Amino acid sequence: MSTTNLPGYTSRTPAYTSEPQPDERRLALNRLWPRPSSEFVKQSKTGAVSLRLIEQEDNVSLPVYGCGDTVEGAVNLTKPNTATSVEVKLEGRLRLKEVAEGGTTTNQLCLFTVMLWSQEGNLEPCPSSLPFSFTIPTTFSDGKNIYPLPPTHEAHLAGVPGFHAVIDYYITVTVQKNKPAGLLRAGSSIISTPLLYYPRSRPAVPLPPPLLHNIQLATLLETPEWRCYDSAITAKLPGGKDIISRFYVPSARVFCMSEPIPFHLTFTSSALSLAAFLPLGPTNRKSSKHCTHVQLLRQTNVDVRNAVILGTKTDIWQTLEIGNGTFRLTGDGPDWIAFAGEVYVKSQIKVGGFKAGGLTIKDFLVLSMTPPEPTKAPFNELRQVIPVRLTTDPWSADGARQIYADSEFSVPSSPEESRLDVHSLPYRAVA
Repeated sequence: MSTTNLPGYTSRTPAYTSEPQPDERRLALNRLWPRPSSEFVKQSKTGAVSLRLIEQEDNVSLPVYGCGDTVEGAVNLTKPNTATSVEVKLEGRLRLKEVAEGGTTTNQLCLFTVMLWSQEGNLEPCPSSLPFSFTIPTTFSDGKNIYPLPPTHEAHLAGVPGFHAVIDYYITVTVQKNKPAGLLRAGSSIISTPLLYYPRSRPAVPLPPPLLHNIQLATLLETPEWRCYDSAITAKLPGGKDIISRFYVPSARVFCMSEPIPFHLTFTSSALSLAAFLPLGPTNRKSSKHCTHVQLLRQTNVDVRNAVILGTKTDIWQTLEIGNGTFRLTGDGPDWIAFAGEVYVKSQIKVGGFKAGGLTIKDFLVLSMTPPEPTKAPFNELRQVIPVRLTTDPWSADGARQIYADSEFSVPSSPEESRLDVHSLPYRAVA
């Protein structure tokens, strides 16, 4: 039954405005950023065949695509009358190899083939320019699970055991030709170029404003946008009191890799303990001999065999520092001292964390205090690990975007999941 025929029904069209009313707020604008206007061109050695890809940045060395992008271009032939078929193919592979363990695996991430022209059953001659367009898939399956299509990436761990992990994508053009007189088989021209697949992502919320001090209470004025992680640095000196450290990070724990990651850090204890702790605490000076650090660590985990021996998984991992924090003193008192700082992600980091088959990449903020001589130090060491996510783009107020892999960028919500994330790190993990 149509609702317009119900007794007492009055048709009312909602009022729409281009801008939010005072009691409304904008959630997102589905604007598309303008695509690049340059081309990437690669030719065969003889110049008889060329591959042209449109919508690329100026002077790129390799074509670049993101999540769900369309690969669009053309194959150009200088001698189209010699061709019997023209084919373009997109292929992606995940290759994992364990050094000295004998495990090797290759997963096909995508395989997309388009026959642009074939002489068979075609009465028309081959054109000199053959346009094409196809969309990069957003997921792949390893036969067991479905994963988001992973970005172009390579990781290597030297030594024994070690591993080599490679995710690469290629576009290949194959032109089959008529068999020249005197030859037993037909010839072909092949052009192949790697492409960089970098899915774009961004945080769902902006970075929060810095925390303010409550001088009377000797603490920070906490807000929901910041989350506090408490730890105790146990004292070993006679009459000493344990130091309570409070490590504050933005609650979302999702950060753009091109922006500094802010944090706050406070230490509370007796005046005696704080005085003994000062040589081990944060400092404004840049030195590798510092005892207290805030680092951004990346763990790459490779599991080719997916086996468990005596209750222990046989995977191999590598942990690298991809960012280091700077400190500045923001306040102190008889029984407390406070710092603020930022962690800067290294410029060579281009992708965030992901999982694809037997390859997993995860990132962590790590607060650590390691005395230079642990047996003689007045305090035991501190290790605290917080799982985070990195995105390619910063938060945007108006929601302007192309296509983002937002669903990939969540952080562990349970302590159990967090501990699994850092089983190879000698740190205490927190959710």
